[in-house]
Amino acid sequence: MRRVRATLGWALLAMLWVAPEVAAQASGSTVWLVRHAERADAGMADTPDPELSAAGHERARELARLLGEAGLTSIHSTDYHRTRQTAGPIAEALGLEVHLYDPSDEASMARLVAAVQAPGRHLIVGHSNTTPAMADRLGGDAVSPISEMEYDRLYLLRLTDGAVETSILRFGAPAPGSGGE
Repeated sequence: MRRVRATLGWALLAMLWVAPEVAAQASGSTVWLVRHAERADAGMADTPDPELSAAGHERARELARLLGEAGLTSIHSTDYHRTRQTAGPIAEALGLEVHLYDPSDEASMARLVAAVQAPGRHLIVGHSNTTPAMADRLGGDAVSPISEMEYDRLYLLRLTDGAVETSILRFGAPAPGSGGE
């Protein structure tokens, strides 16, 4: 199974290394959606805003390595320690500001949707419930709910000419039950 994950990783990297001129000609946008990395409390404590665990920080660094050459033009995150810490390494590496959004506020969500539908390459860091919902909201396929311990799912949505293509990728250490173990 490791070989499949490695092959997918290389195939993904090959997809990301598109010449800037070709990317500039694209009329649509590319949106990466990811749930925050592992919580320090392992999701077991009644802590409303936990930070990332050591494994979570490593996954955030892996996300930065994976998307470092993707040509991201914007990064969006909810205003929680775990989501901001997941977005932090890639934002720092690329010198991009992390734009905060509130998934419980319809005006904030409308601004986010408008921002990521604009041509560019966008990363949205959310939660187990908001990430599939965002895929659906953008016209993509939410696929299935994200389980409580699943942190390795990465959505890739390509929005072009009113059509949305959804791909589900895995990154970092396999999540229990994700099929990547």
